[in-house]
Amino acid sequence: MARNDDSFAKRRLTTAYISTVVSMILVLYMLGLFGLVLLHAKKLSDYVKENIGLTLMINESSKEADIQMFQKTLDASEYVRSTKFISKENAAKVLQKELGEDFVGFLGYNPLLSSIELKVKANYANNDSLANLSNKLKQSKIINEVFYQKSLVDVINENLKKISFFLLGFSGLLLIIAVALINNTIRLSVYSKRFLIKTMQLIGATQHFIRKPFMIKGIIQGIVSAIVAITLLIFSIGFAQKQIPELIDLQDIDLFLSLFVFVILLGIFLAWVSTYFAVRKYLKIKTDNLYYY
Repeated sequence: MARNDDSFAKRRLTTAYISTVVSMILVLYMLGLFGLVLLHAKKLSDYVKENIGLTLMINESSKEADIQMFQKTLDASEYVRSTKFISKENAAKVLQKELGEDFVGFLGYNPLLSSIELKVKANYANNDSLANLSNKLKQSKIINEVFYQKSLVDVINENLKKISFFLLGFSGLLLIIAVALINNTIRLSVYSKRFLIKTMQLIGATQHFIRKPFMIKGIIQGIVSAIVAITLLIFSIGFAQKQIPELIDLQDIDLFLSLFVFVILLGIFLAWVSTYFAVRKYLKIKTDNLYYY
C-alpha cells in the first residue's frame, strides 16, 4: 500500500513538473515569437522609411565633374543612405517605355533633366527633416529643383506610429498573461508539497534552507523551458524564411541573439519570482489552514 502511495505521489510530482515546464515553454515561445514580430516591425519600418526619397533635378549647364563631386559629398553625409544618378538619356528611355511612344522624336529634343535619386536614413524620414534637407540642397548651384511626396511621408509615419502603439500595448498584455499563467502553474506545483514545507519548518529548518531546493528547481525549469522555446523559435524562423524569402534581408543575427538571451533571462526571472512567492506563502501559512489552500 505504501509503495502505491509513493508511486502515486511520484507520478503527481512528475506531472506537476512537466505541466510547469510545458506551460513555461508555451509562454516563452509566444513572447519570443512576438519579440520576433516586434524586431521585424522595426526593421520593416526602417526599410519603408529608407525608401522615402528626394529627386534632385540637376541644372542642364552643370558639368559632369561637378555632378560627380556633389554626389560623393551626398554619399558621405550622415543623413543619406544611398544616391543614384539618372542621366537625361536614361530618364527619357524610362518615360518612353511608360508612355509607349517616342516623345523625343516627336519634339525633336529631350526636355528632361538629369537627376539624382536620394534615399535618406530612417531617422530623417519625416517632413520636418526632409523640408530642411530640401532647402539646404536647393542652395547648391547644380540643383534646379527638389521633389518629394509630402503627403506620402505623413501617411507612412502616421500608420507606422499606430502600428507601433498597437504592438507595444499587445506585448504588455501578453506579458501580464504570461506572468499570471506561469505563477499559477508553479503555485500548483508547490501546493503539492505544502505539508513537506510545513513539516521541515516545524522541525527547525530555516526559511532559506527550505526555499533553496525549490528556487534551484525553479531556475532549472526556467532554463530548460527557455532552451526549448528558443529551439522552437529557430525552427519558426527557418520556416518563415522558406515561405517569405524577403525576410532574410530584414533579419539581423545580433538582434536574434539578443532576443534569445532575453528569453533565457525572462524564463529564469519568471520561474524564480513565481517560486519565491509560492514557497513564501506556505512558509507563512498556519498549519490548520493547509487543508484549505
